[in-house]
Amino acid sequence: MADDNAQVAAMLAGDIDYLPIVGALETIDQFKDNPQFQVLAGVTEGETLVDINNKKPPFDDVRVRRALAYAIDRQAVIDGAMNGYGTPIGSHFSPAHPYYVDLTGLYPHDPKKAKALLAEAGHPNGFETTLRLPPTTYARRGGEIVAAQLEAVGIRARIIPLEWAQWLDQVFKRAEYDLTIVSHVEPMDVVRYANPEYFIRYDSADFRALVDKAEATVDPAEQKKIWGEAQKKLAEDAAVAPLFQLAKVGVAKKGLKGLWKNAPQPVYPIAEMGWE
Repeated sequence: MADDNAQVAAMLAGDIDYLPIVGALETIDQFKDNPQFQVLAGVTEGETLVDINNKKPPFDDVRVRRALAYAIDRQAVIDGAMNGYGTPIGSHFSPAHPYYVDLTGLYPHDPKKAKALLAEAGHPNGFETTLRLPPTTYARRGGEIVAAQLEAVGIRARIIPLEWAQWLDQVFKRAEYDLTIVSHVEPMDVVRYANPEYFIRYDSADFRALVDKAEATVDPAEQKKIWGEAQKKLAEDAAVAPLFQLAKVGVAKKGLKGLWKNAPQPVYPIAEMGWE
């Protein structure tokens, strides 16, 4: 059932027993006070980001990427696209991870700073770009908000909606894009930034050295230190513009047990489910 509202209607009608992820989060309140249902509000390992093609002008200039980061109000995106569900992040790491470092203060929402950086980079009047969005609700709704925030500092982003097959081909496979929004849900997928051919096209010898060092280290305290440095390196280079940790808000019929509140992996263990 691809339509978010159709999923909710089917849940309310009793046609389905479990909706693991509610796409239309503005509908969740009607389940909270209904004794027939249980609401499971948890978190995922998904880092939702504005991904940037680091090799595509003008985003090959770190000042432009930093301007983009300053232009974005993360909490406004969470409130508008996720009905308030989600935790702001400042780098590619989940707050659920023990090595997480809170870097949200590095780029506070500061349109004046964004405009100054754009002018310094030779774009006093801003520029035009594209924002390619996959079909997920957080991307489509979040993209509208992000585009408005970027336009306020002079970055005029034309939204191009894509289906998943198109996104995988154009963005992920061929890196034919400027900006996109997607949640990265693979465990420790931060290591992908060490590959210059990854679709973000981030190329940093210093970051690669940190990843190699972390993977060669067995001491947990030292690993935590190194991964903290890696997070800071990504943030300082503004390789991406982090938005929020993707929330997992589901609803199920009362009495259905064995459900995962959180999603450390994007799976649903049906064998563990059963009725009271």
